[in-house]
Amino acid sequence: MSTVNTVTEQLTRAGQVIEHDSFAIIDAEVGAHDYTPGQWPIVRRMIHANADFDFNGLTDFHADAVEAGITAMLKGGTPVVADVEMICSGLSQPRLGHFGMKTHQFISDADVIETAKAEDTTRAVQAMRKAHRKGLLDGAIVGIGNAPTALIELVRLIREEGVKPALVVGMPVGFVSAAESKDLMAEVNDVPWIVIRGRKGGSTLVVATLHALLSLAEARQKALP
Repeated sequence: MSTVNTVTEQLTRAGQVIEHDSFAIIDAEVGAHDYTPGQWPIVRRMIHANADFDFNGLTDFHADAVEAGITAMLKGGTPVVADVEMICSGLSQPRLGHFGMKTHQFISDADVIETAKAEDTTRAVQAMRKAHRKGLLDGAIVGIGNAPTALIELVRLIREEGVKPALVVGMPVGFVSAAESKDLMAEVNDVPWIVIRGRKGGSTLVVATLHALLSLAEARQKALP
């Protein structure tokens, strides 16, 4: 089986066949959807990651989100700032390395924990603030899959301190403020975002989204003259 991509494909032919067959099954079973040709590969990979067709409909995109993500990846060296280590561990290092991208997360740093205790906030809030102090958020792809407070703080940084990520993948899962944090992100107009409405989400969905964008970026790269 020949495919356009090489770096962002499964490493073996057998793995490629299984993944592509899975995508074909999803395409056949999903029914109607309103996603664009650029958005659908992302939603499809999210469904593939969780075998949950609810993401057809729950996933929402800023109009510029897909193009912003691809452009940031093709730029090379764009940082990925995550709320938790699980996202960094789940992302394919060879795929990121192809575009010179590195991951960053600060949730377990001693100074983050100490400040969170002193200020009676969450570690996730302080981790976003540390990423801002280090100059990592502007132009970054920010992936939030666990902590609603991280997404709420990121929105505050965007609105009050002029932070401007290239793309926010906001998909925190949970029962306390998860849905509200994503609705808040979706009210932002000047920073592109991809969110999952409601309580569902998680780090695996952020990873699936970023892997889909990496695949789209490689396809675009190979199509360039």
